[in-house]
Amino acid sequence: MHPKLRNLDIRPIVYEGFPYILLRDPQRLTDQQLFVPQPLATVLAFFDGHHRLDEVPEVHRRFYGISIPDDLVHRLAEALDEAFMLDNDRSAARRAEALAEYRSAPFRAPALAGAGYPDDAKALWNLLQDYLEASDVAAEAVDWSAPIGLLSPHIDYPRGGRVYAHVWKRAAQAAREAELVILLGVDHYGADPFTLTRQNYATPYGVLPTETAIVDRLAAVLGEEAAFAGELRHRGEHSLELVAVWLHHLREGRPAPVVPILTGSFHPFMLNGDTPSADPKIGAVLEVLRRAMAGRRTLIVASGDLAHVGPAFGGAPLDAAGRRTLRTADEELLDAMRRGDAAGFFSAIRRVQNRNNVCGVAPIYLTLRLLGQSRGEPAGYAICPADEQNTSVVSVAGMVFQGEKF
Repeated sequence: MHPKLRNLDIRPIVYEGFPYILLRDPQRLTDQQLFVPQPLATVLAFFDGHHRLDEVPEVHRRFYGISIPDDLVHRLAEALDEAFMLDNDRSAARRAEALAEYRSAPFRAPALAGAGYPDDAKALWNLLQDYLEASDVAAEAVDWSAPIGLLSPHIDYPRGGRVYAHVWKRAAQAAREAELVILLGVDHYGADPFTLTRQNYATPYGVLPTETAIVDRLAAVLGEEAAFAGELRHRGEHSLELVAVWLHHLREGRPAPVVPILTGSFHPFMLNGDTPSADPKIGAVLEVLRRAMAGRRTLIVASGDLAHVGPAFGGAPLDAAGRRTLRTADEELLDAMRRGDAAGFFSAIRRVQNRNNVCGVAPIYLTLRLLGQSRGEPAGYAICPADEQNTSVVSVAGMVFQGEKF
């Protein structure tokens, strides 16, 4: 047996005063989570598919100079296998089963309803209306001779509610009147450039039907296997769900055809010298979407937060000077968005190797590309706390874009 970890969400935590590594499965083959004592975390590095299980203790000892009992390594492997966290036949069979369950369901069920926001439609309506009524902005008139875009946060509603309300209230007419909505969200746990689904998206207000004809055309240019390899990540990914709820709210529960697309990291472009504008796969996807948008009132939603800085994200504690520096960096990105400058936006990110961990790079860039020569109107900004010490923050912003006439 050559144990190999699947692509997992791995993060350090402290539980009852002791340090652990928390392992969670983004594809949710099971809802089980594993707490691995921190001293055992180094063993996981050798669960890479290249080492036999019985040789891991000796390889670990040679590499780290620390002896780990054989039975402890075997128990760790058994626990990982039981939780479907190893890349093997057992997890592959469970994935096939889970995928069949997901695709045969009438819709993609809301993952956060009842936890991140109310699962009761009336209670949800009251919550979001309270946010909207506290905002003093007015809806912008819409020129449907060109597509409309918006940047929305996907942070939790309690922290981002003011910015959500600001941008969605500005875009209320566009949300109500759109005949097609393209949802571009961050894939937090996948590296695939694009991950599609043909499944409908449900909210407590009902169901937003997925425009499968457009999904089929996208799959044709991406390749069926590549387009749906990470489809199960749609089940638990919050970036599309949280904006879909706001869309459905502004439409007063009326459905609208949507194209839900998870977008992977642009990190490779920051290392290999290439640019997203030269990538043929990105170009092909944008062309399919542009053709689908022609002749239809189209709203493009970029679901993305901005900076993630401080100890909660592996950085130094943020002080007042750090916050000012962060605000300046965010302003540069927002200025590029206002100009509709996709290349300038990405250049500003790459120049600093995304040191502020901007979460919405791909959705924002792709939205700007789809809109063409657009102009953006700011619609809210906030720096939100991300730890109890207030030394880690997430910055979020909203913007409404008027696109280029076809």
